[in-house]
Amino acid sequence: ISMGMKQLIEIMRVLSLDLKILCFDEPTSSLSEEETEALFKIIKDLSKKGISIVYVSHKLKEIFQICDRVTVLKDGKRVDTVDIKETSYDQVIRMMVGRNIELFSRKTNQPNNIQKDIVMEVKGLNTSLLKNISFNLKKGEILGMFGIVGSGRTEVARAIFGIDKKISGEIIINGRNLNIVSPQSAVKEGLGFVTEDRHEEGLVLISTVRNNITMPFIKNLSKLGIVQHAKEKNIAMHYIEALDIKTPSDLTLIENLSGGNQQKVVISKWLGAESKILIFDEPTRGIDVAAKSEVYNIILKLAQQGRSVILISSELPEILALSDRLLVFKEGEIKAELQNDIELKEETIIDYAVL
Repeated sequence: ISMGMKQLIEIMRVLSLDLKILCFDEPTSSLSEEETEALFKIIKDLSKKGISIVYVSHKLKEIFQICDRVTVLKDGKRVDTVDIKETSYDQVIRMMVGRNIELFSRKTNQPNNIQKDIVMEVKGLNTSLLKNISFNLKKGEILGMFGIVGSGRTEVARAIFGIDKKISGEIIINGRNLNIVSPQSAVKEGLGFVTEDRHEEGLVLISTVRNNITMPFIKNLSKLGIVQHAKEKNIAMHYIEALDIKTPSDLTLIENLSGGNQQKVVISKWLGAESKILIFDEPTRGIDVAAKSEVYNIILKLAQQGRSVILISSELPEILALSDRLLVFKEGEIKAELQNDIELKEETIIDYAVL
């Protein structure tokens, strides 16, 4: 089952216990806005019954919506504890990162780099969940995909990348009708996939930063089956510096890095593989505000360089901040295709997703 469903089951399991103190650690990281609202109602009811709640989250909107006080931690130390009513978003961000960060400026305020060339077409894609999915992706475009958990947005990415078996449909890249049956064949055609579950599907946690970065194209760095370690190290160091990955060395185990730096390593491996079409599924899940801002800048830069991006996210501000165009999914179908202009409202997108 999906990450979102796993999250809901874990929450329900805990709520069945006789509790006095309940700790939530990023409980909404895989939930839709509708499911998040339902969880918040449960939390408020528990609080009224005298149960104390500790709520750990990188999502400031949630902290301000659900909490009475907020404690900011940085580098393993407490920065401060303040009453929610006596602080603001900006003040909390400054405590977190030591500077101001602009997170959610609308995409419409930024220059449009989309070219007319269509790099990928999906026609009549059907799987056990998806029903007749058709759309296109242009060069330099960021195409957003939004929907509640189980709507089919992640399943589209998995089918395109050859992870899930398709029943019927065509995937056309640069005018060629391709039979992508595995991730290996997808990589050969210039596709990269930053999955929503980086620990299970995106990284080998017991391996090094260097090995994780070069894994998709390690054959290109080998002669007669022997890896050229100097070349491998140079490539790894290039992306460590280019994406400002905080790591003691390229031989550090990936499990010892923060969530944000792990995510940058996942992105690095697809940049190293020279992927022309990149799929990002919940790219800022479980990372802090500063890392979020850095990931946003990476995605925008990729589009400016002429690469094409599919962005799957359950956070509407994220979709609106980055996407040029967006598809709204519900029950395995595309319910709407919307241009991200200044007139587009969050309420409109939600209506298509749930009504």
